[in-house]
Parts: sequence; structure tokens; C-alpha cells
Amino acid sequence: MAVLCWKSRESVQPQREEDEKEKGQTEGGGLSPTTSCPHCTEPWSSGLSKGRRKDTRGTVQCAGLLGGSSRPSNMGLLAIIRKEWFLIGIVLVILSAKAQPSIGVKGGPLKPEITVSYVAVSLIFFNSGLSLKTEDLTGALLHVRLHLFVQSFTLLFFPLTVWLLVRVLALTAVDQWLLKGLQTVSCMPPPVSSAVILTKAVGGNEAAAVFNSALGSFLGIVVTPTLLLLFLGSSSSVAFGSIFYQLSVTVAAPLVAGQLCRRFLKEWLERRKPPFGALSSGVLLAIIYSTFCDTFSNPSMELEPASLLAVVLIVFSIQIAFMLLTFGFSSRAGSGFSPGDTVAIVFCSTHKSLTLGIPMLKIVFAGYERLSLLSVPLLVYHPAQILLGSLLVPTIRGWMTARQKLLKTSSPQPV
Repeated sequence: MAVLCWKSRESVQPQREEDEKEKGQTEGGGLSPTTSCPHCTEPWSSGLSKGRRKDTRGTVQCAGLLGGSSRPSNMGLLAIIRKEWFLIGIVLVILSAKAQPSIGVKGGPLKPEITVSYVAVSLIFFNSGLSLKTEDLTGALLHVRLHLFVQSFTLLFFPLTVWLLVRVLALTAVDQWLLKGLQTVSCMPPPVSSAVILTKAVGGNEAAAVFNSALGSFLGIVVTPTLLLLFLGSSSSVAFGSIFYQLSVTVAAPLVAGQLCRRFLKEWLERRKPPFGALSSGVLLAIIYSTFCDTFSNPSMELEPASLLAVVLIVFSIQIAFMLLTFGFSSRAGSGFSPGDTVAIVFCSTHKSLTLGIPMLKIVFAGYERLSLLSVPLLVYHPAQILLGSLLVPTIRGWMTARQKLLKTSSPQPV
């Protein structure tokens, strides 16, 4: 007898144990009380105890836990929306930015130079400080191997590898200024928000992501201009003071404030468990919207389609290659990194900061006629890393959960 699953809307054939067949048939045409729907993992017994109904074709409808009546089809749609609201939100904010980019650009009605650069980023790190256990953050400070790997990869290996790639691509027809723009992307520090949010969304080592994002941003104040001068050359001086001030205000101060508030609200937070992840994801949607508004309103985006397509393909190829490289290295046997560490490493090592990158480009290359072309790869890279990371969140979360279960079952149990 077929059974209709309310989630998948597919007919399935429940498997019954031979010994239970001998005990007699259950309501609904002989379903074993111990079997479950292979699609929604709902035990048949829960539905049987609350009632199942046969449809006109003689099949039993899996009604879940809704008191014996089948869930309407729109409930399945609402469940999908609740589960995938972030990805749906990404599509909506991108379409909104494309339709009217002037709203979210610098100087526009939303004032992203304040609401995004300061308020949104500060809120993300205050949220992280409030949600992170102090002992976890303290433990992350001592994870020296992880910090060395992330910082050396993003500030040394990344720019050197891209430098070699650019030398090869210089032999092709790709615009030389766009290639120099790729080199500027490689010199940028990690972002102060997206890597933390994606690590948190997966359930990885958020404390390590917070520490490395903040550390990389502060190191980038000195390292990034030095790398830009080394690879591309410029005679401009860098306003280290103003960049350091912005990082202190948007990263360090909110993180410390969140930790201080947690000391007084610890019991309430552990009892109520506020949706910190959903809040951070909502803030990230605002950042994505502002980023795409800048992207769509930038005159340099009116490049030849072939050149722009080449940049997009190169950017995605670099991201995917480096994510696979960091994942393979940090997840291999004997690496010394936990699955949660691997998640933080993948995002923190491969993401680059737009909020720090654009101001640095404007300072270091002040007066360059081709400054807009230099910034195109970074404008492409930033939204691309958020989109790619967001799409990979379910896959990486599934891998991390499976890996943690495997490590737990394979570890020796105390006698």
C-alpha cells in the first residue's frame, strides 16, 4: 500500500519488519508503528496515534503531527520559505539593488557610509560578543596554529599566487588594468563581517573567525598598503590613523561591549537562546544590498561584456580553487584542526574586505585615471564571495555534522 508524504508529496512504500507482520495489521492498511516516512522522517506511529486518513485511491496520507489531518500544500511552501529565507532574501535584495541602485549607494537615502560601514558592522560584532562564550573566545586566542595558517595564507600565499597567475594572464587579451585589479584584490585583508557570519551560519568555530577577522583587518592596515606598493607601485602615503580608528570603533569596541553585556545577561541568554544567527544574517542582507547598489551604479561596470565576463569567471575560479585548497589542507588527517576550525579557515582565508579595500585603493592610488578599473575585480569579488559562501552553507554544514559524528564514534570511549 502506498503512502503519500506531506513534505515531498511523493508516494512511498513503507518497509515492515517480518516479526511485526505477525503481530497484526495497524490502522491505515498495515503500517508498522516503528517505521517512518523516508522523506520527512516522521514516524508513522505519531500520525497513526493521531489518525491517518485514506484518500480516494486507497493510499494513506502522511499528516505529520497535525492532529490527523493532512497539511495543506501551502504549508510545504511556507516551510521552504522559513528554511531558505536567507537565500531568497539574497535574490530579492540583488533584484532591488539592480532596479534602483541609487537608494543604497554612498550619499543615498539609506546613508550606507554610516548605516552599513559603522552601524551594521558594529552590530555584527556586538552580536558576536554577546553570543560568544567568553571561555570560547579566550580559547580561540590560544589557537596559534590556526591564526598563523589563516593570516599567512590570506596575506602571503594568496597575493603571491595571484601575482604568478596575473603574469600568465598578461599574455592573453584580458585588459591589463583589470589584471592589476585582481592583484589588488589579493592584497586585501579579510573582511570584518561576512566570514564571521558564514562561519556562524554553518556552526563552525565562530570565536576563531571573529579573532582572525579582527586580527587580519588590523594587520591589513600596514600589510595591505605595503603589498600594493610592492606589486603595483605608488608614492601616496596611507592614513593609518583613520583606518585604525574605524576598525577600533566598528570591530574592537562592539566586541568588547558585547562580552561585557554577556556577563550581566548570561543566565537570560542561555535560558532564552535569542536567534543570534538570524539577526546576523539579516544584517548581512543589508550589506549585500549596499554592495550591489555600489556595483550596479559604478560607471566602470559598463565594460565590454567579454572583459567583465572574464573577470567574473577568473574571480569565481580563484575563490573555488582557494576554498578547495584550504579545505583539503585543514581537513586532512593529522592536520590538528577540528571540523569547526576547518569552516573558519575556509571562509577567513579566502574572503577579502571591500569596506577596507575601496578606501585603501583611493588613498594609495589617488589620482590614478584607471582607479575605477582597478576597483572592478574587488567590486566583483566581494558579492561573489558572499553568494558562493551562502550557497555552500548547507553543504559545508552537512559535511561538518557528518565529520563530527564520525570523529565522535571513532574516538575511544571511556570504560
